[in-house]
Amino acid sequence: MNILFFLTPKSEVAYVSTDSTLQETLDIMEQYRYSVVPMIDREGRYSGIITEGDLLYNMKNSFSCSIEQISRTPISLLDTRRNYSPVSIDATLEEVFKKSMQQNFVPVVDDDNIFIGLVKRRDIIQYFYNKYIHEK
Repeated sequence: MNILFFLTPKSEVAYVSTDSTLQETLDIMEQYRYSVVPMIDREGRYSGIITEGDLLYNMKNSFSCSIEQISRTPISLLDTRRNYSPVSIDATLEEVFKKSMQQNFVPVVDDDNIFIGLVKRRDIIQYFYNKYIHEK
C-alpha cells in the first residue's frame, strides 16, 4: 500500500507561513483548535512545526507580550523545541507508521522538499481499527 492512501493534501491542511506573525499563528491554532501546525516557507518547502508551547515560551522569555508586538513578530524568529521530520513521497508505510507513533502527524514532501500534505496518526489508527474489525 502506498502512503498516498493516507495523505491529507496540502489544500486541506491548516498550516502557517514562516512569515506569519505570532498573532496570525495563534489565530490559526484557535480557529482549528490545533496545538501544533506545520510551517511552510515562501517557496512551499516544509520548515518544521510550531506548537502552542513554542509560542507561549517565546512570548514569556523574549517579548513584552503587547498586542502590537505579537501582531508584528514573525514566527521565523522564534525558538522551537520540537520538530516533526518529514518523509519523502516515496517513503515506506513502515517509516510513516514508526514516525506516527512519536508525532501527531507525519509531514510529506516531494523530491524538492516541497510540502505536499501530511499523514495523520488518527487516519492510520482508523485504518487498522477498520481492518481489525472486519477480520473478526
